Formats: sequence, C-alpha cells, structure tokens
Amino acid sequence: MARRTKKDALETRSNLLDAAEYLFQAQGVSATSLQDIALRAGATRGAVYWHFKDKADLFNAMIDRVRQPLVSHFSQDGAELQNGNAPVVDALASMRCAIFNALTQIASDAQTRRVIEIAMQKVEYVEAHKAIYQRHLTTRNFFLVRVEQALTTAAQQSSLVLAMPSDVAAHGLQALVDGLIQNWLLDPTAFDLPEAGRSTTDIYFKGLGLIRQHDGIAV
Repeated sequence: MARRTKKDALETRSNLLDAAEYLFQAQGVSATSLQDIALRAGATRGAVYWHFKDKADLFNAMIDRVRQPLVSHFSQDGAELQNGNAPVVDALASMRCAIFNALTQIASDAQTRRVIEIAMQKVEYVEAHKAIYQRHLTTRNFFLVRVEQALTTAAQQSSLVLAMPSDVAAHGLQALVDGLIQNWLLDPTAFDLPEAGRSTTDIYFKGLGLIRQHDGIAV
C-alpha cells in the first residue's frame, strides 16, 4: 500500500510538471496560476503545495528535468588515460564537443526545446520570480566558469596567449551561444542550430588564436 501511495505521489508530481510545462509555454509564467496547473493536471491546489513550495519552486523543478543532461555535457573533465599514464585532455576538443552536443539536444529533444523556450522567452524576472532568476544566474555562472577553465587550459596546451582575457572570452562565447539559441527558437526552420553553433564558435576560437587555418579540427 505504501509503495502504491509513493508511486501515486510521483505520478502526481510528474503530471503537475507536465501541466506547468505546457501552460508556461502556451501563456507565459506570469499569466499561469497554480490553480491553472492543478486543473490541467487533474489535481488539487493542495497537491501542488504538497510537492512544491511555490510557483518558482515548481518552475525550477521543471527546469531540472532537462538541466542535468545539458549540464553534464560541460561537467565532464574529458580526461582519458593513455597506456595507464597521466590523463591526456584536449580542452578545446572537449569544449567544442560539449557545445555541439548541448545544441543538438536542444534541437532534437522536444521537451528540452520547450523548457529552454520557457526559460529564455516566457518568464519575467520580477520580485515574485526571484528564485527563478537566481537559478538562471547560477546556471549561467556555471557555464562561464567551465568555459573560462577550458579556454585557459586550451591556451596552455597550445602554448599561446589568448587574444583577450579568458573571463572576457568566456562571456563572449556565452553571448554567442545564447544568441544563437534565442534566434533559433524564434524560427527553428531558419538554420541548423548545432551546425551553426559549430561553425560560428570555431570562427570565435580562431579569433582567440586557438584554431589555426591549417588545423582542420572536426568534431
């Protein structure tokens, strides 16, 4: 009986998140009430508060369903043991693969695309959504730290000095990738997101001096 109750609770939670995802995309976060979500999920408002503290908590739980696979692309250190010796890591290749794989997930997975669309285009950072803003900022900062580390390591591996400070370069790359995603979400038929991401970021890396014309790197 207890097992059944736990299963029902998990199913209700999943239904609430599905309902929130649908409504947030259809009418925006601010225009969607917890009552709206409960009704669409076939649950009560009390059930919403049983599983989530408030709308921001529910929103962040919805984000978490797709966030971890995306974050995992940038969480791997790329270390590979070669003949049992010290780890050999190609920082630039790992970063290029991480960006390409993340963009591929956004372009090919419908749920990831919906949630990213909501996070980037359907939420206002008003006082009531402060926790949502903080989560977005945390995710952004995680990306910046990982990219700056990768750029610094890549420069060291190539025995060169970056064309700009690594923190500035990381912000520039983040803006480039975010801009591509924003524009693609407006019209997904306009261009191939993963391929556009690969070609434009490679040009960016060339500008930093990390890719030379004769390198011929391919993911």
